[in-house]
Amino acid sequence: MRTPRRAATLLVICALGLATATGCSSSGGKSAEDPSGSDGGQGAKGVSTPRMKVAMVTHAGEGDTFWDIVRSGAKQAAAKDNVDFLYSADKEGKGQAQLVQAAIDQKVDGIVVTLAKPEAVADVVAKAVKAGIPVVTINSGAQFSGELGALGHIGQDEKVAGEAVGRELNERGRKKAVCVIHEQGNVSLEERCAGVKKTFKGTVENLNVEGTNMPASTSSVEAKLQADHGIDAIVTLGAPFAAASVKAKADAGSDAEIDTFDLNAEVVGRLKASEVGFAVDQQPYLQGYLAVDELWLNKINGNVIGGGKPVLTGPAIVTADDVPQLEKYTARGTR
Repeated sequence: MRTPRRAATLLVICALGLATATGCSSSGGKSAEDPSGSDGGQGAKGVSTPRMKVAMVTHAGEGDTFWDIVRSGAKQAAAKDNVDFLYSADKEGKGQAQLVQAAIDQKVDGIVVTLAKPEAVADVVAKAVKAGIPVVTINSGAQFSGELGALGHIGQDEKVAGEAVGRELNERGRKKAVCVIHEQGNVSLEERCAGVKKTFKGTVENLNVEGTNMPASTSSVEAKLQADHGIDAIVTLGAPFAAASVKAKADAGSDAEIDTFDLNAEVVGRLKASEVGFAVDQQPYLQGYLAVDELWLNKINGNVIGGGKPVLTGPAIVTADDVPQLEKYTARGTR
C-alpha cells in the first residue's frame, strides 16, 4: 500500500476504538434510512457520558457498498460513545437538504453531512450551525466545509487522489484513459478526473454514465471501448463500477486495464485475480468513525479534530501485493 507523497499526512487517531472493532466508494448498498442505535457497534465497550443523537445525511444512491462501510465505522463509534445514530441519504441535492432539515427538526446533537452538491445543501447546513448544532462534513466538498461553519472535514483530497492515479498510470505505461463519472454534478468526482488529467502524460477523456443503472453504465463503457481501440485504461470512480467495467472490457474484446477509486471485498478479489490493476483507498470506515467521534469529543470535551483543517483518510494506492492484508478487513466490512 502506497500513500502518495503529496497527500497531507494521514492522521491515525482513535486507535483504541478501531481496535475494538470485529470488523473499515459513494452510495449506500443498504436502506437509505437507518435509525440504528448502538446495537450496530459490534460489541465495543461504551462510555458513561450522557446519551446524544447524531444524524448522518449523505448523497448515497442505491447499490454502492461504499456507504455501508462508512456506516460500519459510524456505528462502531456510536456504540463506544453512547450515541443514537440516525442515517439517511438521497442522491438528489434537494432531497438531501430536506433530510438535513428533518435532522434539525429532530433537535439532534450533531450532524454529519456530505457536500457532493454543495449549492443544494449549503443553506440548510448553515441553518443547522446557526441553530447551535455542530456539523462535520465528510467525503466530498472539503473546500466548502469551513465557509459553512462546520467543525471540520474528514475525507481525502480528491485532486491529490486524482493526481496520484495519473502518476500511477504513467508508471504503468498507459497512453489513453477514460475517466468514468457515475454521478453528474458531483464536485468530488469531477475533481478526481481533473486530478488525473493534471498528472497523466497521456490523454484523458471523461465519460458520463447513469450510475444508478448498472446495466446502462456497463453498456456505455463497452460502447466506448468498441469505438476506440486505442483506450488502454478505464478509471472508474467507485468500486461497483470497476466490476461493471471488467464486464464491459470482456464484452468489447478490449485489452484496457481497469483501475478504480475506492475499495470493497469485490475489488480486492478482482485485484487478486488481476482483473483490476490498482485501487485508490480513501478508508471510508475512518470517515464514518471519526465524524461521529469528533461530534462526541466536541460535545464532552470541546475538541476539534485537526484544528478545523481537513483530516485526510487517503489516498493510498493498493495493488495485488496488498491483497493478503486487505482480505481480512474487507471480509468484515471495515475496508
